[in-house]
Amino acid sequence: MEDKRILYVSSEVVPYLAENEVSLMSYDVPKMINDQGGQIRIFMPRYGNINERRHQLHEVIRLSGMNLVVNDMDMPLIIKVASIPKERIQVYFIDNDEYFKRKATFSDEDGVLYPDNDERAIFFAKGVVETVKKLNWVPDIIHVHGWMAAMLPIYMKHYYKHEALFADTKIVTSVYNQSFDGTLDNEMLKKVLFDNIPEEDVKMLGVPNYENILKASIAHSDALIIASENLSDELVKAVEASGKPFLPFVAKDNFAEAYTNFYRNQVL
Repeated sequence: MEDKRILYVSSEVVPYLAENEVSLMSYDVPKMINDQGGQIRIFMPRYGNINERRHQLHEVIRLSGMNLVVNDMDMPLIIKVASIPKERIQVYFIDNDEYFKRKATFSDEDGVLYPDNDERAIFFAKGVVETVKKLNWVPDIIHVHGWMAAMLPIYMKHYYKHEALFADTKIVTSVYNQSFDGTLDNEMLKKVLFDNIPEEDVKMLGVPNYENILKASIAHSDALIIASENLSDELVKAVEASGKPFLPFVAKDNFAEAYTNFYRNQVL
Protein backbone atom coordinates (compact mmCIF):
# COMPACT_ATOMS: atom_id res chain seq x y z
CA MET A 1 0.00 0.00 0.00
CA GLU A 2 3.00 2.26 -0.34
CA ASP A 3 2.08 5.87 -1.17
CA LYS A 4 -1.65 5.09 -1.29
CA ARG A 5 -3.68 7.75 0.52
CA ILE A 6 -6.33 6.49 2.91
CA LEU A 7 -8.60 8.72 4.97
CA TYR A 8 -10.02 7.06 8.08
CA VAL A 9 -13.22 8.62 9.43
CA SER A 10 -14.39 7.20 12.74
CA SER A 11 -16.82 7.75 15.59
CA GLU A 12 -14.16 6.69 18.09
CA VAL A 13 -10.41 6.11 18.11
CA VAL A 14 -8.02 4.92 20.83
CA PRO A 15 -6.11 6.36 22.67
CA TYR A 16 -8.53 9.30 22.77
CA LEU A 17 -11.56 7.27 23.89
CA ALA A 18 -12.09 3.97 25.70
CA GLU A 19 -11.26 0.69 24.00
CA ASN A 20 -14.07 -1.03 22.11
CA GLU A 21 -14.39 -2.79 18.76
CA VAL A 22 -14.75 0.44 16.75
CA SER A 23 -12.10 2.50 18.56
CA LEU A 24 -9.50 -0.29 18.43
CA MET A 25 -9.95 -1.07 14.73
CA SER A 26 -9.96 2.67 13.97
CA TYR A 27 -6.41 2.71 15.37
CA ASP A 28 -5.12 -0.71 14.27
CA VAL A 29 -6.07 -0.45 10.58
CA PRO A 30 -4.50 2.99 9.98
CA LYS A 31 -1.37 1.93 11.92
CA MET A 32 -1.05 -1.13 9.67
CA ILE A 33 -1.29 0.97 6.48
CA ASN A 34 1.10 3.54 7.94
CA ASP A 35 3.61 0.77 8.65
CA GLN A 36 3.28 -0.36 5.02
CA GLY A 37 4.26 3.08 3.74
CA GLY A 38 0.76 4.33 3.02
CA GLN A 39 -0.21 7.95 3.65
CA ILE A 40 -3.03 8.23 6.15
CA ARG A 41 -5.16 10.76 7.97
CA ILE A 42 -7.63 10.02 10.75
CA PHE A 43 -10.68 12.17 11.51
CA MET A 44 -12.96 11.87 14.55
CA PRO A 45 -15.27 14.17 16.55
CA ARG A 46 -13.71 16.18 19.39
CA TYR A 47 -16.04 15.02 22.17
CA GLY A 48 -15.87 16.93 25.45
CA ASN A 49 -14.59 13.89 27.34
CA ILE A 50 -11.32 13.89 25.36
CA ASN A 51 -8.59 15.37 27.53
CA GLU A 52 -7.06 18.05 25.31
CA ARG A 53 -4.10 18.76 27.58
CA ARG A 54 -3.08 15.13 28.04
CA HIS A 55 -3.35 14.36 24.33
CA GLN A 56 -1.88 17.72 23.26
CA LEU A 57 -4.68 18.80 20.95
CA HIS A 58 -4.28 22.21 19.39
CA GLU A 59 -6.49 24.24 17.10
CA VAL A 60 -5.45 24.65 13.47
CA ILE A 61 -6.46 28.24 12.81
CA ARG A 62 -5.96 28.06 9.02
CA LEU A 63 -8.48 25.18 8.80
CA SER A 64 -10.99 26.51 11.32
CA GLY A 65 -13.39 29.40 10.93
CA MET A 66 -15.86 28.37 8.26
CA ASN A 67 -19.53 27.85 9.01
CA LEU A 68 -21.37 24.67 8.04
CA VAL A 69 -25.12 24.73 7.51
CA VAL A 70 -27.06 22.02 9.37
CA ASN A 71 -30.85 22.16 9.13
CA ASP A 72 -30.72 25.82 8.05
CA MET A 73 -28.45 26.83 10.97
CA ASP A 74 -24.91 28.17 10.63
CA MET A 75 -22.58 26.13 12.87
CA PRO A 76 -18.92 27.21 13.24
CA LEU A 77 -16.32 24.54 12.40
CA ILE A 78 -13.27 24.22 14.66
CA ILE A 79 -10.43 21.90 13.63
CA LYS A 80 -7.98 20.53 16.17
CA VAL A 81 -5.10 18.17 15.59
CA ALA A 82 -2.91 15.81 17.63
CA SER A 83 -0.36 13.10 16.97
CA ILE A 84 -0.60 9.56 18.30
CA PRO A 85 2.58 9.13 20.36
CA LYS A 86 5.35 7.05 18.74
CA GLU A 87 3.30 6.37 15.59
CA ARG A 88 3.71 9.63 13.67
CA ILE A 89 0.01 9.47 12.86
CA GLN A 90 -1.94 12.73 12.75
CA VAL A 91 -5.51 12.80 14.01
CA TYR A 92 -7.84 15.63 13.06
CA PHE A 93 -10.72 16.48 15.39
CA ILE A 94 -13.98 18.01 14.15
CA ASP A 95 -15.24 20.38 16.85
CA ASN A 96 -18.11 22.74 17.51
CA ASP A 97 -19.07 24.17 20.91
CA GLU A 98 -22.77 23.50 20.42
CA TYR A 99 -22.39 19.87 19.35
CA PHE A 100 -19.27 18.52 21.01
CA LYS A 101 -18.51 20.43 24.23
CA ARG A 102 -20.60 18.17 26.53
CA LYS A 103 -18.57 15.73 28.61
CA ALA A 104 -19.63 12.48 26.94
CA THR A 105 -19.82 10.88 23.49
CA PHE A 106 -23.33 9.82 22.44
CA SER A 107 -25.54 9.92 25.55
CA ASP A 108 -25.95 11.68 28.90
CA GLU A 109 -25.15 10.31 32.36
CA ASP A 110 -28.48 8.45 32.38
CA GLY A 111 -27.69 6.70 29.10
CA VAL A 112 -30.19 8.78 27.13
CA LEU A 113 -29.05 9.55 23.57
CA TYR A 114 -28.40 13.22 22.91
CA PRO A 115 -31.39 14.61 20.97
CA ASP A 116 -29.11 16.26 18.38
CA ASN A 117 -26.99 13.19 17.52
CA ASP A 118 -28.41 13.29 14.00
CA GLU A 119 -27.21 16.87 13.51
CA ARG A 120 -23.85 16.02 15.05
CA ALA A 121 -23.45 13.22 12.49
CA ILE A 122 -24.34 15.55 9.59
CA PHE A 123 -21.97 18.23 10.90
CA PHE A 124 -19.19 15.67 11.32
CA ALA A 125 -19.59 14.40 7.74
CA LYS A 126 -19.55 17.90 6.25
CA GLY A 127 -16.70 18.98 8.52
CA VAL A 128 -14.49 16.10 7.40
CA VAL A 129 -15.05 16.78 3.69
CA GLU A 130 -14.59 20.55 3.98
CA THR A 131 -11.36 20.08 5.94
CA VAL A 132 -9.95 17.57 3.43
CA LYS A 133 -10.80 20.06 0.66
CA LYS A 134 -8.85 22.77 2.51
CA LEU A 135 -5.92 20.41 2.96
CA ASN A 136 -6.13 19.67 -0.79
CA TRP A 137 -5.32 16.06 0.10
CA VAL A 138 -6.85 13.57 -2.34
CA PRO A 139 -7.61 10.19 -0.74
CA ASP A 140 -7.61 7.00 -2.80
CA ILE A 141 -9.89 5.43 -0.18
CA ILE A 142 -12.11 6.81 2.56
CA HIS A 143 -12.70 4.13 5.22
CA VAL A 144 -15.65 4.79 7.55
CA HIS A 145 -15.99 3.31 11.05
CA GLY A 146 -18.88 3.72 13.50
CA TRP A 147 -22.40 5.12 13.22
CA MET A 148 -21.51 8.74 14.01
CA ALA A 149 -19.48 8.64 10.77
CA ALA A 150 -22.16 6.83 8.76
CA MET A 151 -23.53 9.94 7.06
CA LEU A 152 -20.27 10.53 5.23
CA PRO A 153 -20.89 8.07 2.33
CA ILE A 154 -24.36 9.60 1.79
CA TYR A 155 -23.03 13.16 1.65
CA MET A 156 -20.08 12.15 -0.56
CA LYS A 157 -22.39 10.54 -3.14
CA HIS A 158 -24.90 13.41 -3.25
CA TYR A 159 -23.97 16.69 -1.55
CA TYR A 160 -20.32 16.53 -2.72
CA LYS A 161 -20.79 14.51 -5.90
CA HIS A 162 -19.43 17.29 -8.14
CA GLU A 163 -16.21 17.79 -6.13
CA ALA A 164 -13.43 17.02 -8.62
CA LEU A 165 -11.04 16.34 -5.71
CA PHE A 166 -12.90 13.10 -4.93
CA ALA A 167 -13.64 11.95 -8.48
CA ASP A 168 -11.64 8.73 -8.09
CA THR A 169 -12.02 8.22 -4.33
CA LYS A 170 -13.58 4.92 -3.19
CA ILE A 171 -15.60 4.65 0.02
CA VAL A 172 -15.30 1.59 2.26
CA THR A 173 -17.64 1.19 5.25
CA SER A 174 -16.91 -1.18 8.12
CA VAL A 175 -20.20 -2.45 9.53
CA TYR A 176 -20.13 -3.10 13.27
CA ASN A 177 -22.54 -4.54 15.79
CA GLN A 178 -21.95 -1.60 18.12
CA SER A 179 -25.35 0.07 18.00
CA PHE A 180 -27.65 2.24 20.10
CA ASP A 181 -31.15 1.69 21.47
CA GLY A 182 -34.15 3.45 19.98
CA THR A 183 -33.84 6.08 17.26
CA LEU A 184 -32.19 9.39 16.60
CA ASP A 185 -34.40 12.46 16.12
CA ASN A 186 -37.54 11.65 14.12
CA GLU A 187 -36.89 14.76 12.00
CA MET A 188 -33.54 13.38 10.77
CA LEU A 189 -34.83 12.60 7.29
CA LYS A 190 -36.14 16.14 6.90
CA LYS A 191 -32.75 17.56 7.90
CA VAL A 192 -30.97 15.37 5.32
CA LEU A 193 -33.49 16.31 2.62
CA PHE A 194 -32.76 19.98 3.39
CA ASP A 195 -29.37 19.34 1.73
CA ASN A 196 -31.10 18.29 -1.53
CA ILE A 197 -30.38 14.60 -1.06
CA PRO A 198 -32.98 12.56 -3.01
CA GLU A 199 -35.61 11.12 -0.70
CA GLU A 200 -35.78 7.78 -2.54
CA ASP A 201 -32.11 7.19 -1.72
CA VAL A 202 -32.43 7.80 2.03
CA LYS A 203 -36.06 7.00 2.78
CA MET A 204 -34.96 4.43 5.42
CA LEU A 205 -33.91 7.39 7.57
CA GLY A 206 -37.61 8.01 8.16
CA VAL A 207 -37.06 5.63 11.10
CA PRO A 208 -33.50 6.59 12.10
CA ASN A 209 -32.53 3.56 14.17
CA TYR A 210 -29.07 2.01 14.09
CA GLU A 211 -29.79 -0.55 11.38
CA ASN A 212 -31.47 1.93 9.04
CA ILE A 213 -28.63 4.43 9.38
CA LEU A 214 -26.14 1.68 8.56
CA LYS A 215 -28.28 0.49 5.63
CA ALA A 216 -28.19 4.01 4.19
CA SER A 217 -24.41 4.06 4.61
CA ILE A 218 -24.08 0.61 3.00
CA ALA A 219 -26.15 1.75 0.01
CA HIS A 220 -23.80 4.69 -0.62
CA SER A 221 -20.46 2.90 -0.15
CA ASP A 222 -18.29 1.34 -2.85
CA ALA A 223 -17.14 -1.61 -0.73
CA LEU A 224 -17.96 -3.06 2.68
CA ILE A 225 -16.33 -4.89 5.55
CA ILE A 226 -18.23 -7.00 8.07
CA ALA A 227 -16.28 -5.85 11.11
CA SER A 228 -18.12 -7.68 13.91
CA GLU A 229 -18.33 -11.42 14.34
CA ASN A 230 -21.91 -11.27 15.62
CA LEU A 231 -23.40 -8.77 13.20
CA SER A 232 -27.20 -8.78 13.09
CA ASP A 233 -28.78 -10.96 10.39
CA GLU A 234 -30.48 -7.88 8.96
CA LEU A 235 -27.21 -6.02 8.43
CA VAL A 236 -25.45 -9.11 7.05
CA LYS A 237 -28.29 -9.44 4.53
CA ALA A 238 -28.00 -5.75 3.63
CA VAL A 239 -24.26 -6.16 2.96
CA GLU A 240 -24.72 -9.34 0.93
CA ALA A 241 -27.63 -7.91 -1.08
CA SER A 242 -25.85 -4.63 -1.84
CA GLY A 243 -23.97 -6.03 -4.83
CA LYS A 244 -20.83 -4.29 -3.53
CA PRO A 245 -17.51 -6.07 -2.94
CA PHE A 246 -17.38 -7.08 0.72
CA LEU A 247 -14.96 -8.69 3.11
CA PRO A 248 -16.47 -11.20 5.55
CA PHE A 249 -15.50 -10.97 9.22
CA VAL A 250 -11.80 -11.54 9.91
CA ALA A 251 -10.50 -12.01 13.46
CA LYS A 252 -8.26 -9.23 14.77
CA ASP A 253 -5.19 -11.50 14.73
CA ASN A 254 -5.49 -12.02 10.97
CA PHE A 255 -6.97 -8.78 9.70
CA ALA A 256 -3.80 -7.14 8.33
CA GLU A 257 -3.30 -9.34 5.27
CA ALA A 258 -7.05 -9.63 4.60
CA TYR A 259 -7.65 -5.86 4.75
CA THR A 260 -4.59 -5.09 2.61
CA ASN A 261 -5.64 -7.59 -0.06
CA PHE A 262 -9.20 -6.28 0.03
CA TYR A 263 -8.03 -2.69 -0.48
CA ARG A 264 -5.69 -3.70 -3.33
CA ASN A 265 -7.84 -6.21 -5.18
CA GLN A 266 -11.47 -5.23 -4.47
CA VAL A 267 -11.44 -1.49 -3.83
CA LEU A 268 -8.65 0.22 -5.77
